[in-house]
Amino acid sequence: MKIVILDGYTLNPGDLSWAWLEEFGEVVYYDRTAIEEVPRRCKGADMILTNKVQLRADALRQLPSLKYIGVTATGYNIIDVDAAKAQGIVVSNAPAYGTASVVQTTFALLLGLCQHVQQHSDSVYAGAWSRCPDFSYSISPLVGLSGKTMGIIGYGDIGKGVGKVAAAFGMRLMTIRRPSNAASAPALELVSLDQLLAASDVVSLHCPLTTDTQGMINRITLEKMNQSAFLINTSRGALVVEEDLAAALNEGMIAGAGLDVLSQEPPPVSNPLLKAKNCIITPHIAWATREARFRLMEMTRMNLMAFVKGRPENVVNR
Repeated sequence: MKIVILDGYTLNPGDLSWAWLEEFGEVVYYDRTAIEEVPRRCKGADMILTNKVQLRADALRQLPSLKYIGVTATGYNIIDVDAAKAQGIVVSNAPAYGTASVVQTTFALLLGLCQHVQQHSDSVYAGAWSRCPDFSYSISPLVGLSGKTMGIIGYGDIGKGVGKVAAAFGMRLMTIRRPSNAASAPALELVSLDQLLAASDVVSLHCPLTTDTQGMINRITLEKMNQSAFLINTSRGALVVEEDLAAALNEGMIAGAGLDVLSQEPPPVSNPLLKAKNCIITPHIAWATREARFRLMEMTRMNLMAFVKGRPENVVNR
């Protein structure tokens, strides 16, 4: 059995191990793979593991021996699942492995906007504290979270995790009114999107990217937010119209943004958010703590083992 790993570096930059794969057959490993290289590199493969390399219908048609695709991520929009199903190829993903890690990053971004820890630390090392006539100083406004309102758009596992931490900070919680939220905790207010935007001091995005949610944060919705509000996005970059957000930040329409995702990754240098005011951007690392990657590796192993035993799990194209 031949197993091809198309882009193994992001999951395992060297601190984990792929050795377990060898018990299933011949393993061919690549750190990265361009989309046009897929048919050649995967020729004769029975199984493929991919994180972000696309497997579209034209490539799948060139891989008649392929039986299984393991997505080493939760999102599987990189796979033409209908074409895979038509060829009898099982596609499995890895749900919920990084919930705690994404929650942690959400608050790392938010606290960066509120407390400006790195800027203050840099100023201390530059000598500002040593020259200061007072025992304490601040170089930018500091924002307390207790008593503020957190508006969570997308109240799945990650959204609920964010809500728990926000509640621990003493924040009021809101999410969008949906039937699936009917049994939510009494402390959670169920409101319309317009109400959430108008009332929230922090708007945090945790919803999937769909035709309905693409571009949902745009000039119109940003105008409904408070000038003192922060926007956090650890979900999908295309939820946000980036030109509109950059303009909103530069014009003072909202106070700041913390983003772990962008619509194109890596971003072109022309992305307007790279020069926007009070915008923290991290390179899609919310998922990538070692602990989360270890869970992802283990889930990938269990998915592959289940397939080999004839009882595939986490199948997304039944």
